[in-house]
Amino acid sequence: MRTILIVDDEPAARYGMRRALESSYEIVEAASGDAARNAMARQTFDLILLDLIMPGEDGLAFLRSLRAAGDATPVLIASALDTARTAVEALNSGAADYIVKGFDIEELRTRVSNLVRLGELTAENQRLRRELVTEGQFGRMLGASTPMRRVFEMAERVATTDATVLILGESGTGKDLLAQEIHARSRRAEKPFVAVNCAALPENLIESELFGYERGAFTGANQQRKGKFELASGGTLFLDEIGDMNQVTQAKVLRALESRKIERLGGSHSTEVDVRVISATHRDLAAEIAAGRFREDLYYRLRVVTLEIPPLRTHKDDLPLLAASFLAQLGARHNRRVTMTRDAIERLRRYGWPGNVRELRNALERALVLSTGDEIGAEELPEEVRDNSPGIGASRDGEMDVFLSESDFREAKRKFEVTYLKRKLEEHHWNVSRAAAEIGLHRQSLQEKLRELGIQRPGK
Repeated sequence: MRTILIVDDEPAARYGMRRALESSYEIVEAASGDAARNAMARQTFDLILLDLIMPGEDGLAFLRSLRAAGDATPVLIASALDTARTAVEALNSGAADYIVKGFDIEELRTRVSNLVRLGELTAENQRLRRELVTEGQFGRMLGASTPMRRVFEMAERVATTDATVLILGESGTGKDLLAQEIHARSRRAEKPFVAVNCAALPENLIESELFGYERGAFTGANQQRKGKFELASGGTLFLDEIGDMNQVTQAKVLRALESRKIERLGGSHSTEVDVRVISATHRDLAAEIAAGRFREDLYYRLRVVTLEIPPLRTHKDDLPLLAASFLAQLGARHNRRVTMTRDAIERLRRYGWPGNVRELRNALERALVLSTGDEIGAEELPEEVRDNSPGIGASRDGEMDVFLSESDFREAKRKFEVTYLKRKLEEHHWNVSRAAAEIGLHRQSLQEKLRELGIQRPGK
């Protein structure tokens, strides 16, 4: 029999709801939030019927504490308060439904039955998701190796809470995908997911992007504009490449996280914001702190939970799984069905993958487009993958490094820049804006560097 917890400080109200439901459910009563927590520590419930007006901790505070702790038990608010504002606030805080006291008994039974059934479907969905995690899948991310399953399992646990998350990993490992999936599995999933690439924004724009501005705040501010914190309110704010944020903005972000309030540029009053913050960086933040470029207090505020995605070269057992998945996706896009020869897969295993999973996907798309048959052979793979050419990836693995063979420092530096920038541009299909955003340059600066080095897109 399904079990319902009734939380209400009025004995008569608890008695009435018990009588209406006890023929179909096991009923447990609690007169306060603390009593409810004690009951929940002893057993699990399929639904909570919760009053809002209670002495001490009120119903909304109790509900918010449940959601902050990751408890997803459906909650039906049963309150004497009959205002739209109260109902909206309760629903925004995580309630599944709201019913005004004085309700018809049959209406209560119907609402309860629907929510219990919804809870069963949610539990089944969560069970299936956990099974996928143990098999090596977390949303669009794949990886059956031990390091990847460990990341997925921790992300699954933290997703249902409101904990602040810091995601570490090299470029191309999928930090943005992990952040999106954590949001999708959270209670904020129906609210906005707003991403900001801190490396792509010039220092003089990042504050206005994050916090917004009032009309007349600076030249060109012709109207009020909300910032990303306000746009993400109720949902998740993803601060990508936060290690590239300047220290003035770092201080304001820290203040916003601690006070849950922001102030627009040129404004004189604070605005409350309810956001969950997920941040990511490829930088070593401990080294950045030691160098005086990153605030230690912000670092500890961001890393309530830290998830580190391993580079692809450390879990090459996942290559066949990733390759098969990418080829299926790419084949559908290009109306092709292809597999890989054993030799081609072996070439994938030998390569160092400095661009990680993003580079793998781009290499496979190139191979699929160039192939003419039903199989991708080694000859269709990019030259560096096919020949395991010494370069950025090989250097990371401690193998031959073509740059070190140069006796002249300036020539070694030039060769490195040419190789590095070509690799990044190829990863982004020669989209200069995207490549600039990833490597932390302004678009104009990258274009100037390309002209200086004589780098041109193939075919031009």
